[in-house]
Amino acid sequence: MLVFGIFLFHADFHLRVINSVCVCVCVCVCVCVCVCVCVCVCVCVCVCAQGDYYYQYTECDSTGSRWRVAIPVNPGSCSDLPPPTRGTDCSFSCPAGMFLEMSTQQCTPCAAGSYSLGSGLRFDQWDAVPAGFTSLASFLDLGPNGEDVQACNSSSWTPQGVYLESNRDECTVSLVYAVHLEKQGSVSFTYQYPDSNIFFEFYVQNEQCQEMAQTDDQKWIKITNNGEWDTHTVNLKSGTNILYWRTTGILVGGKMVKPVLLKTIQIEGVAYTSECFPCRPGWFSPAAGSSSCQPCPSNTFSMKGTSSCTACPEHHYSHEGWAECKLRPPCSEEDYFQIHTACDSEGKTQVLYRWVEPKICVENMTGAVELPATGRREPCPPCNPGYYNSNDSTCLPCPPGTHSDGTTACVECPAGTEPVLGYEYKWWNVLPPNMKTSCFNVGNSKCDGMNGWEVAGDHIRSGAGSSDNDYLILSLHVPGFKVPASLSGMTGSEFGHITFVFETICSADCELYFMMDANRKSTTVVESWQGSKEKQAYTHSMSRNASVTFTWAFQRTSHALDVRRYVGDTVKIYSISVTNALDGLASVCRACALVPQNSQRPGSSCVPCPAGFYIDRETNRCRECPPNTHLAGRHTYGRDACVACGPGSISNKEHSRCYSDCTFTHMENNRTLTFDLSPMSDVASLTIAPSFTSKGTKYLHVFNVSLCGHQGRRAAVCTDNVTDVSGRDEQSDAAPFVNSVESFICQATVIPADRRGFRTAVSSQSFGLADTFIGATVDTVLNGLNAQPDLFPESSEDVPDINFFYRSAQPTASCEQGRSSVITVRCNPQKSERGELSVPSLCSAGTCDGCSFHFLWQSSSACPRCTPGDFHRIEGACRGGVQETLYVWNEPKLCTKGVSLPPRSSAPCQDVALWLKVGVGGGAFMAALLVSLTCYFWKKNKRLEYKYSRLVMSANKDGELPAADSCALNEGEEAEDDVVYTQKPSLLGKLRAIATKVRHAHTHAHTHHSLLPPHVCCVCFSTKKGRAASRCSSTPRSPITGPSDEPAGTLSFHGFCIFLFWYFLFRVVYFYQRSDEGSLIK
Repeated sequence: MLVFGIFLFHADFHLRVINSVCVCVCVCVCVCVCVCVCVCVCVCVCVCAQGDYYYQYTECDSTGSRWRVAIPVNPGSCSDLPPPTRGTDCSFSCPAGMFLEMSTQQCTPCAAGSYSLGSGLRFDQWDAVPAGFTSLASFLDLGPNGEDVQACNSSSWTPQGVYLESNRDECTVSLVYAVHLEKQGSVSFTYQYPDSNIFFEFYVQNEQCQEMAQTDDQKWIKITNNGEWDTHTVNLKSGTNILYWRTTGILVGGKMVKPVLLKTIQIEGVAYTSECFPCRPGWFSPAAGSSSCQPCPSNTFSMKGTSSCTACPEHHYSHEGWAECKLRPPCSEEDYFQIHTACDSEGKTQVLYRWVEPKICVENMTGAVELPATGRREPCPPCNPGYYNSNDSTCLPCPPGTHSDGTTACVECPAGTEPVLGYEYKWWNVLPPNMKTSCFNVGNSKCDGMNGWEVAGDHIRSGAGSSDNDYLILSLHVPGFKVPASLSGMTGSEFGHITFVFETICSADCELYFMMDANRKSTTVVESWQGSKEKQAYTHSMSRNASVTFTWAFQRTSHALDVRRYVGDTVKIYSISVTNALDGLASVCRACALVPQNSQRPGSSCVPCPAGFYIDRETNRCRECPPNTHLAGRHTYGRDACVACGPGSISNKEHSRCYSDCTFTHMENNRTLTFDLSPMSDVASLTIAPSFTSKGTKYLHVFNVSLCGHQGRRAAVCTDNVTDVSGRDEQSDAAPFVNSVESFICQATVIPADRRGFRTAVSSQSFGLADTFIGATVDTVLNGLNAQPDLFPESSEDVPDINFFYRSAQPTASCEQGRSSVITVRCNPQKSERGELSVPSLCSAGTCDGCSFHFLWQSSSACPRCTPGDFHRIEGACRGGVQETLYVWNEPKLCTKGVSLPPRSSAPCQDVALWLKVGVGGGAFMAALLVSLTCYFWKKNKRLEYKYSRLVMSANKDGELPAADSCALNEGEEAEDDVVYTQKPSLLGKLRAIATKVRHAHTHAHTHHSLLPPHVCCVCFSTKKGRAASRCSSTPRSPITGPSDEPAGTLSFHGFCIFLFWYFLFRVVYFYQRSDEGSLIK
């Protein structure tokens, strides 16, 4: 028999799979046909627990709505997730101290030990770089072959517990954080940026990596004081914002830069916060709903996320905000310091010793020292100048119009004088009322509220502080400067100055900073000193009138140490003086100019002298300084206050400074050289060859030079466009304190725009090299300054170099006497009128010692002005009855401007070509004729001389002359005597011999004249051919007279003809030369 049956049964049981609870239902079906067959089917359904999923909002749609959806922690672990529900509005956010509970979509207070910003994020725990932050290092300068430099792989932002520290090298390191804002918000961060040698910028990009529009004051971060925290805020747009904090160090000069520190970063605009943040170790939040945590007090500690702090065990200690306690060490000399008490009613003071607070050492341990006993009571030091000692032994300021040296009572200034106002602090019994002291540490607040400096009688010294890396701050506030009445009319560049005498005693890397804050805009480091320094004075001048706070900051070491090691390192300031302070006091009086007698207030008060006037010692009246003199500083009493300007310089209208008017005159070899340098008056720039730091960063030194002109105004300006862009205020007098330097010569360090990722060239480290013009001269030494001509090659031109001497009296740590500069101006006709600046090849930075700078400026404008002596005249040949005259410059031409060349001129002339030919022919004929006649008469004279001598000799034999019937030879007879010449004397010798013999013969003629018969008149002479000739006269004559007259006349005519010959010959040669020059002109 077939039995068919269906049996149903239901089994319900629960299983827990992981964290889910699963419900299973089984159904069985049985069929029996002799044999029963059962089939069971079980269905299990897993239900998700609350911890198996979390809620998240979807993106907001165009209507501003969103949905809440559940997302499993482990995909596939459960299937019955809650369905999506409509979420809160996209702009919804919880207040601070609460978070959004997603399950209920309600704001819930944070539990104790945690905090919440509501709609923001805060990062202030820097034990490690928080999640979401990325540090990217790069070196944007490429290598020589275009490859990336890998030297910056180890550079990054480093967490230091309570702050995040930037890199110290010259790499470019960016701290990047991406955040998505559902609404417009902002980012604020607390930072410390004390060093201008590192560039710090903040900018924002969107999801397409496009930089958001920002102003310069939003991008470039303002510099802070050492140890001072500042806050920078930038508004953000909704959507994705990528935040960049970027630093780039410039290690020019090899000095280590101080890093940028980030203390907190807070971002507003996040739509909701779904959880609270636990308090970090050492901090706590005592109640629920806290928006921040508080640090644990000293001698307590806490763990992470606690609501209270725990006291340290016995003999242990902790500082504020510590997460653990440490064992107290035994007391040592490093744990106490000395102070001077204020003067008591008896005028006594004494030295006290105090423990460094907070006290962490134990006195009753082995090896511990005790606090020294109080010192003896000693007389108080006198009051500072401008103060007087009251009855209760306190120092009080003198009333206005009076003065005191600090040891006497205040007295009024005599008539005709005025008080010299200022501060003069040289006794340190109490801190002056306008000075403050404090202590600050970057990493903690242990020394907050402590005195950073302590008075010590004849000096003020750095205090103990709480740790060796504390900044010990001393500040002096000057509300402004008031120039005395007698000086108020001046337009000089100094409103006052501050001078202080100090010394540092250090065993580690201590550093003293002297800083200045003008009009409370921004603090800049004026000068700094590292290590031990001997007692010395430093002076800083104020070139603008502003409210100024001077600050001295001393740090024993930059390393954070748990144990005090350098508490003995100290700085001492012995005296501080400020001139012309607005609320200053007077210690002396000075003479002033009186009101003229014909005024309504004769002799009753002081009046300001006009600019450029001094006070006459005899009349106390204002007198103008002589021309080309300037008033030395702020001293205007007496004629000697007007100091003569240096060579080659004149004074401006106000007699406040001397300058070159771009003209120069020099006497050389009885010639006056006049120079016109006006084309070189505009400011010139010189960029020397690029330099590179140790890692290859390219930077340039740029010099701006103002040589002359501008009425003595320092026209060279170097601007710092990085270190305090946000502090610029065009209407404020404080702007020049930070952003620019005005001088005759200034220098700036520039990073090109195509380097380091900067859009424009970055300029920093600007300073002046020449504040005062000393003079211009061709000499190489002036007032102790040396031009060092051997630094430049010698000039090839015969024009002297002109040396312009400048000085900057502002001392520096390396240049105690200040800096000096010399510009050598050289004539170079091949250069343009503006010329070209250069530096010595041996000193590529313009200086070999960092204090003396040298420049060479070659220009055609440096050549003297042209004069008539710089050109000559050339006359041409007479052609066609016209002669041309041309004027040309002497070669080489070494002059410029001045007189011009006269124009080419022409004048009528007589053509001498025909007469020249006739003259040449006639001269040649006359020369030949004269030579022939000279030879003929000379020989004839010789024969006559010989015949006459024979005649005289024969007459001397018988005492009388024989009678001669005839002088002629008979037929067939030959001459018995011939004239024989043994040698040929010179022409001059022959002429001398003839003259001598003629005189001798004349003497004999007088002797024998009576012996001659009256009828004898023949003078006989013979020729070489033996023929005789006679010439007789019936008139009795001397035998000499007749024959001698003819040769004498012949010789006189001969000399005259010789003279004519040589004269003719000279003129012929001269005319030929002039003809050749005329041909060259043509």
